[in-house]
Amino acid sequence: MIYLDHAATTRVAPEVLEAMLPWLQADYGNPGALYQSGVKARNALRTARESVAALMHAHPEEIYFTSGGTEADNWALTATAEAFAAKGRHIITSRIEHHAVLHTCAWLERRGYEIMYLKPDRDGLIAPEEVERAIRPDTILISVMLANNEVGTIQPIAQIGALARAKGILLHTDAVGAFGQIPVDVEALQADLLSVSAHKLHGPKGVGCLYIRNGVRIGALLQGGAQERNRRAGTENVPGIVGFGVAAECAGKRLQESETVVQLREHMIQRLLAEIPQSHINGHRDRRLPGNIHISFDGIEAESLLIRLDMDGICASAGSACTSGSLEPSHVLLAMGQSATEARSSIRLTLGADNTPEEIDAAADAIGKHVLLLRQMRANKPGLS
Repeated sequence: MIYLDHAATTRVAPEVLEAMLPWLQADYGNPGALYQSGVKARNALRTARESVAALMHAHPEEIYFTSGGTEADNWALTATAEAFAAKGRHIITSRIEHHAVLHTCAWLERRGYEIMYLKPDRDGLIAPEEVERAIRPDTILISVMLANNEVGTIQPIAQIGALARAKGILLHTDAVGAFGQIPVDVEALQADLLSVSAHKLHGPKGVGCLYIRNGVRIGALLQGGAQERNRRAGTENVPGIVGFGVAAECAGKRLQESETVVQLREHMIQRLLAEIPQSHINGHRDRRLPGNIHISFDGIEAESLLIRLDMDGICASAGSACTSGSLEPSHVLLAMGQSATEARSSIRLTLGADNTPEEIDAAADAIGKHVLLLRQMRANKPGLS
């Protein structure tokens, strides 16, 4: 198998699995207990919190563990909306956010909040100037993702954060697709809230976190016990959190290997564009995640290409794994100005540090072969050429 869908999820790293196993077997104490095994579990949570905080240059007490990025996004938006409803009900976001943000914004709209959805340019960039023009006296939150999970475009969050901070508006950024792939510094970004998921950086599924900057007063996500400093009730997922912490440590070391991934990405892009006529890269050509290749092939349907690649043992996708069952074209590509036909001709290849040059060349060969065959089939079918 050649795995080129690291943006959907990643293999749990061996070090992560090794660190998690004791907490699934012998060390099963509840971290809320006062006896020795509980104290040991509580200490493990503290260590993991410190590791995750270090990777984003935050303070450990600013990290609140969740079940993943979707929960963190929901918490950031709904809790902010509730906490600042007296000040205003205007929220700014973009049309290319993950559905965890977009669907939460739609939920808030049904409850009387007004959402401004900013349109990106053709490269998928949200201009800070557009954000500034959208700000109103009653704006309480700006939520723009750090890097797009489909086309890989890295947003100018530091500039947007500076605008928000100057106006006294909270900034949330969904960093699920970027954390562990590029350096993340919450202070440099001037982010007040930041969402992360462990399974995107070789950690386990079902665990993530919300960074809440010290001094930001938003309510609890869940009511119940005193876990996560009274903000997220429920017994902690100790094995998952321990794995998340180790994954964060490993990701910090792996950031030094990102140039190797970029080189593999550029090699594959050059081959695909040179060898397959009428192919186009989507997203910003330079401001993009290290392993992201989002590419359109005129005259084919992505679904047919992906099925053929799967038969060759090559894993790729047409976009976000959270919308893989949808027949609708990508909302990201439509927002960037593409037609539905163009959007349906695009696939996403996301590389990781464990991919090899041989795998990249084999995948490029297969893609070229199948695109040619699919175009020939279309040309020979009456009414489809």
